[in-house]
Amino acid sequence: MTKFEEFEHIIEKLRAPDGCPWDREQTHASLKKPCIEEAAEVVCGINILEQTGDPDNLKEELGDLLLQVVMHARIAEEEGYFTMDDVIQGIIDKMVRRHPHVFGDAVADDSGAVLKKWDEIKKQEKAGKEWTEAYLPAAFEEAKELIDAAAERKGFGKIERNGQSE
Repeated sequence: MTKFEEFEHIIEKLRAPDGCPWDREQTHASLKKPCIEEAAEVVCGINILEQTGDPDNLKEELGDLLLQVVMHARIAEEEGYFTMDDVIQGIIDKMVRRHPHVFGDAVADDSGAVLKKWDEIKKQEKAGKEWTEAYLPAAFEEAKELIDAAAERKGFGKIERNGQSE
């Protein structure tokens, strides 16, 4: 068993009837707050690494963010939507599709060419799904609100958009 499979089994056990009441109660919606907080803490871990050379915080925060991904996939599986394997297969397919210069015959001489092709492929993938973009402005606003609430809970006050605390 891989460490990832072991971790999946731990999450499965936590959500089982004889597992943890808190973990069993979680939903996609209830995990929005911890998901955005963990993403912000990964950013902090990157900043710590860049400024001090110490990778320990980043390692810990990546684990916490991974917990969010595995919990959401587990909940989705319980609800009959998709499995972790489906999530992984989806990202595998996307990476192969969006890197034809690596996995196909396309040529990309520099990162600019890579990004141009990436955007072209992404546009083709999203054709017919443009309606999902209508949800993004509200999601970004909700993310800001969740970040502000996390900052206040942690004693930093409301964060202004220039990065300064009030």
